[in-house]
Amino acid sequence: MNNFSWFKQYPPGIPREIDPDKYGSIIDLFNECCAKFGSSEAFECMGKSITYHELDELSSQFAAFLQQSGHKPGERIAIQMPNLLQYPVVMFGAMRAGLIVVNTNPLYTPREMEHQFVDSGAVAIVILSNFASHLEKVLHKTAIKTVIITHIGDMLGSLKGAVVNLVVKHVKKMVPPYNLPNALSFKGVMQTGKKSAFKAVTLKGDDIAYLQYTGGTTGVSKGAMLTHRNMIANTEQISAWMVPKLKPGQEIMITALPLYHIYALTVNCLSMLKIGAKNILITNPRDMPAFLKELKKHPFTVITGVNTLFNGLLNQPDFASIDFSSLKVASGGGMAVQKAVARKWKEVTGTSLVEGYGLTETAPVLTSNPCDGNERIGTIGVPLPSTEVVILDEAGVAATVGQPGEICAQGPQVMPGYWEKPEETAKVFINGWFKTGDIGVVDEDGYFTIVDRIKDMINVSGFNVYPNEIEDTVADHPKVLEVAAVGVPDERSTEVVKIFVVKKDESLTEEELSLFCKENMTGYKRPRHIEFRKELPKSNVGKILRRLLRDEPNGKG
Repeated sequence: MNNFSWFKQYPPGIPREIDPDKYGSIIDLFNECCAKFGSSEAFECMGKSITYHELDELSSQFAAFLQQSGHKPGERIAIQMPNLLQYPVVMFGAMRAGLIVVNTNPLYTPREMEHQFVDSGAVAIVILSNFASHLEKVLHKTAIKTVIITHIGDMLGSLKGAVVNLVVKHVKKMVPPYNLPNALSFKGVMQTGKKSAFKAVTLKGDDIAYLQYTGGTTGVSKGAMLTHRNMIANTEQISAWMVPKLKPGQEIMITALPLYHIYALTVNCLSMLKIGAKNILITNPRDMPAFLKELKKHPFTVITGVNTLFNGLLNQPDFASIDFSSLKVASGGGMAVQKAVARKWKEVTGTSLVEGYGLTETAPVLTSNPCDGNERIGTIGVPLPSTEVVILDEAGVAATVGQPGEICAQGPQVMPGYWEKPEETAKVFINGWFKTGDIGVVDEDGYFTIVDRIKDMINVSGFNVYPNEIEDTVADHPKVLEVAAVGVPDERSTEVVKIFVVKKDESLTEEELSLFCKENMTGYKRPRHIEFRKELPKSNVGKILRRLLRDEPNGKG
């Protein structure tokens, strides 16, 4: 169906196909890598590192605790924490016990947490204490029976960990009071697991590994079912793509993107696991001075990020003083990499900033620019091995070179569907092709470029924000009559949310509504612009026409 000539341009040394069934599950890959790279360092965070052998032992202990506590394969466990050493221990441990991981943004409000926990049917959660007060507000509405609370310093060693936890709680006041009397401590859980016997669980390729929540290409937040086969496939594809550049057991990856995000989960965690790389976990990349100190400490060879992260680094005065002589691959995704940022990155570091493309539903990578220096800035590259991408017009017919249409894809990394939402699943497939909701074009060499979006999705620093969710939340304010949410351009984060509001009560102020949004939405979803209108444009059936609002100059009338 897709006969463009990119095969003539395919990067040399990269296979056209991968074997998505090379491993029966992520745990089969995990076991192989822990045995192969046992004494090598796997993860480092805040100056503390663990080896692959220690990761094997610690995750086994966590798995043993879950089994001893009566948790069964197929149950869902939520993980809600930033990048800490606890994350890979808990994630791989849960998976080894056969549980499905529900990655949860730590910055979610109670309302957002409730939706995800109820929708997924999660029965267990591991949560950082900083966010436990939010869990307290919604726990009674969920099916969660096992609550495990961890603290930032829990894996940093006895003395350092105690000091860090003391400072975080009592000096920086980062842990609001909470009351979860039946909660267990992470340290206590690990001790219990150490005394218990772990029994290996057999997992299959079509078993669900993750419920990865996304606004998707339609509707409100849904759980994309990513199977072990999906994740193995994308891990194999990414590994094959980087083979000419990276060597097993010799690479150091900078992981500033959160591991709960599908991009870092696959590209940083699983793909680097496969080659025995060392992951440097950055807990708070927004603290740029501390981030730069970490970069200066390590002769890093790989780094991933979104455009805003790379742009932020480039605008730090000390960034140019870092030694980039070891850097082999810099990969940008999650949002469009701006041409100016890509050019400046190469000028400063000497290494190309390679842009890729994908979605949560595709585990996530579909296309990428080559890592061999032949990237085409402004494009999203060519399809990965074993991946077919086509541009379809409105009639579902393959478009010709240069003709815009919807980007659609097939490949072993594409999800089977959304969790318990068959109707939503049916909306995003056409004749076996996954519909991305993005409009693109392909050139004569098979390089794809995104030119527009079909969906109303708002892209804030690589995070998908769906207007329906924003509107539903704002509409709950008793003084709001009508609301429409759109994305407007922003130099720092591609887009930010703007809402147009018709008041029910004339006393409603922008400050009041902003506070309401802050209480009910996580940071990147909150409207940065609020405009009050007497009325909103509507179709003849009364549907609010977001498009007309979005097409106004800068979203302003």
